[in-house]
Amino acid sequence: MKYLILIAVLSVSAISNSQELEKYKWSNRILLVVSKTETFNKAELQIKNLLLKPKELSERKLLIYRIHPNIYRIENSNDSDWIINSKLYKTYNAKDDEFKIVLIGLDGGIKLSQNDVLSTEALFSKIDSMPMRASELKNKQ
Repeated sequence: MKYLILIAVLSVSAISNSQELEKYKWSNRILLVVSKTETFNKAELQIKNLLLKPKELSERKLLIYRIHPNIYRIENSNDSDWIINSKLYKTYNAKDDEFKIVLIGLDGGIKLSQNDVLSTEALFSKIDSMPMRASELKNKQ
């Protein structure tokens, strides 16, 4: 009986974790900025540089998640309260790296994953080279 309860709890946790990002599938790209600490570091620099370009983020439908071991929030959202959750960190930083960024496309697939700060130009170029983004730009004209 204990094992059934444990399995049920783990299943609900996994579902809620995947639903957090799944709700944006086909409507937003997501950049996960994952960091072990909340103090100034690569994550702070990455987010600071990106938030200087709100128009470009919006044009690319890009949400920025700041993720720490036990909390996360969406940086460029009206509702940017911290949410207690360790699942996103464990899922996207299984190796417990000091810093990591993960770009998730509209289709929910991982398009980029690295441990160094990415310039806004390089990020936007990566997104702009994606087929769905090319389609968006074509339909915009």
